[in-house]
Amino acid sequence: MRTDIFARLDREPEPPKIEIPRMSRTRLALFGGTSAFYLAIVVAVLASTWLVALDWKVMLFRPYQQWPELHAFLDYFVVLGQRGPTAVMVAAWLGWRSWRQHTLRPLLVLGAALLLLNCTVGAVKLGLGRLGPHYATQIGSAELFAGGDIFPSGHTANAVVTWGILAYLATTPRARRHLSALSAVVSLGVGLTTVYLGTHWLSDVLLGWAAGLLIMLGLPWCEPLIGRTEAWIFAVREQWRARRRLGVPSLPVAAGGPRTSPAGAPGRYARPAPAPAGEPVREPETVSVGGGRLAPSTPSPTGRTSGHTERPRPHGVRSERTPVTPSGSRRPPHSRTVAGG
Repeated sequence: MRTDIFARLDREPEPPKIEIPRMSRTRLALFGGTSAFYLAIVVAVLASTWLVALDWKVMLFRPYQQWPELHAFLDYFVVLGQRGPTAVMVAAWLGWRSWRQHTLRPLLVLGAALLLLNCTVGAVKLGLGRLGPHYATQIGSAELFAGGDIFPSGHTANAVVTWGILAYLATTPRARRHLSALSAVVSLGVGLTTVYLGTHWLSDVLLGWAAGLLIMLGLPWCEPLIGRTEAWIFAVREQWRARRRLGVPSLPVAAGGPRTSPAGAPGRYARPAPAPAGEPVREPETVSVGGGRLAPSTPSPTGRTSGHTERPRPHGVRSERTPVTPSGSRRPPHSRTVAGG
C-alpha cells in the first residue's frame, strides 16, 4: 500500500466549486476609506506638512545605526517584498493549484493584480519623482519632482498584493483568516524594514500600504474579465486539439520529387498510375456532340470534371471545303526513290 504524499494527492477528491468574491457593501466602504487615506497622504506630502517633518526625523534618527544587530536579518527579510522572487514563489504555488483544480483563475487573478500594481504604482512613482532618503538634498524638503521613483514604496505595495492574493483565493474561511493575518504581518514587516534600512521615507510606506490594499479591494471588479479570458483560453485549446485530431500527417517527400496525397484524398500533384506492362496505351476518346467534339474530361482536385467542348462549325458546300492534311498522322511518310539513286 502506497503511503507517499503523491498517492494521497491522487486519492484527494476534486475541490468544491470555488466561491468568487463579490463587491459587497463592506468592501465598497473599505475601498472608499482607503482611497481617502491615499489622497490624504499624497496631499500631505505635496504640501510639505507635518508628515514630511516626521519623515526627516525618522531618517535623521538612522534606525540602522541604532540597532545594527538586526541589519543582517532584515536584509534577507526585505526580499519578501521584491517583485521578482515573490512573484515566482506565489506563481509556482498557484500554478499547482490551477492544475489540481482544472482552472486558470488563480494564475489569471495573480496576473491581473500584478498588472494593476505595475500600472498604478509605477505611474505615481514617475509622476511625483520623489528622491529617497539617501539622495535627499535639502533638509525639510519633500524632494518631489526631482527624478526619483520611491513614492509610494513598491516593496510595501508588492508585499500587500502578492501575499494578499493567497488570502483572496483561499477556499475556506479558516484558511482565509490565517492567510490574511500572514499577509498583514509580512507587508507590515517589509514596509518597516525599508524605513529601517533607510531606502524609503515613512510616508512612502504608508502610501504603499494604501496602494496595495486598494488593488486587493478592487479585484472583484476584474472577475468578469478574468472569467471571459479563462473561457477564451479553454476554447482556443479545444480548437487546437480538434485540429490535431482531424489533421492528416503528410508523407515525407524527397527534395525535388513529386508530391503525393494520402490515399482516398484527391491530390493536387497526384499523377495517374502507369499502365501495366504489356498493355497498349489507349488514347483518350472523343465524343461528338452536335457536330463538335467533346474532349475527355479530367478530374480536378475538387472532384469535378472539366472538359473542353469545341463549338460546332457550320457545314459548308463541298466545293468550298479545302482538303487539309491531318497533323500528327501515325502513318510514316512515303519514301520516294530517286531514279538512278
